[in-house]
Amino acid sequence: MSLRSEASSAEAVTAGPGPSESRPSWYRRPLPRFVAGRFLASLVILFGITLISFMLTQAVPADPAVAALGQQATPAQLANYREVHGLDDPLVVQYVHYMKNLLHGNLGVSQQTHNSVMADLGSFVPATLELALLAMVMATVIGVGFGILAALYRDRWPDHVLRVVSLSGISVPVFWLALVLLYLFFYVWGLLPGGGRLDPSMTPPPHVTGMYTVDALLHGQWSVFVNALQHVILPSAVLAASSIGLLTRYTRSAVLDVIDQDYVRAARAQGLSERTVVFGYVLRAALPSVITVIGLLFANVLTGAVLVENIFAWPGIGRYGYQAASTLDLPAIMGVSLFVALVYLVVNFVVDLLYGVLDPRIRVT
Repeated sequence: MSLRSEASSAEAVTAGPGPSESRPSWYRRPLPRFVAGRFLASLVILFGITLISFMLTQAVPADPAVAALGQQATPAQLANYREVHGLDDPLVVQYVHYMKNLLHGNLGVSQQTHNSVMADLGSFVPATLELALLAMVMATVIGVGFGILAALYRDRWPDHVLRVVSLSGISVPVFWLALVLLYLFFYVWGLLPGGGRLDPSMTPPPHVTGMYTVDALLHGQWSVFVNALQHVILPSAVLAASSIGLLTRYTRSAVLDVIDQDYVRAARAQGLSERTVVFGYVLRAALPSVITVIGLLFANVLTGAVLVENIFAWPGIGRYGYQAASTLDLPAIMGVSLFVALVYLVVNFVVDLLYGVLDPRIRVT
């Protein structure tokens, strides 16, 4: 061994471990580092959303005390209300009090229901979640299936028909489709109920998740399950319509980007079945972009079901948020805003995790 190599070896020994080697072993792995970075970024974003939401609610040109007590309230009553709820304090003090309560799980008391906002969210969110989950199952199965079929029959009649169907699903207004389906399936044909979560003669199942279909299955109440499923089909189908159109178009584009790749041709040249080529090679490569769209659509469906919930008299978070905005219920508005922000953060976080599952490059040690 030369003197130069011996000197470099001695320097390496005396220098000790480098900066990357001194870090924990989990941090040196790409996937845990990727997840930790996304989690910390989500916390910072959530804090920023609380600040922005608080400032926007304070900028509304209306008096919360008048909105809560009515126009007939006396000045003394209004002053007492402002003092009790801390509305006379400076904005900085109000925000600090709000953040302290938020860290303890206290979102305030709703002015319209006179319940805690956290309790209201616990009641209304499961109803909307039940709608959104069924809507996204419909949209994912039908939309991804239509997109694959359109790509496989590119520029032939199935492709043209499915493109017209997807464009129609995107273009049709939600409220119009809801009213048409309600008129046909409830009023004309009598196949499905018109609104609500259960028939008046039905008793809700014992509360576990708040979703009637799931809770009925958990307790073996099959009649309640069937009735709850019948009530949820129509509003879920309305919510799924536009998502089906978007997923069809995105899946078709993603599959077409992959289907002409060299490794797909090689798989077909080896004599693999078309099912294996499509689902084992093409679809897996196209899934990352499709999953991104599915995540965003799920968040949109979960937080944007206001029209559908009002038309079908569905007691969900969209209807609750609409009523809170109409009555200037600031604690409820803040609670709904935080819920919407948290939904998008969680969905994006889950999508990032799925990238690590689908893309081997993120899992490299």
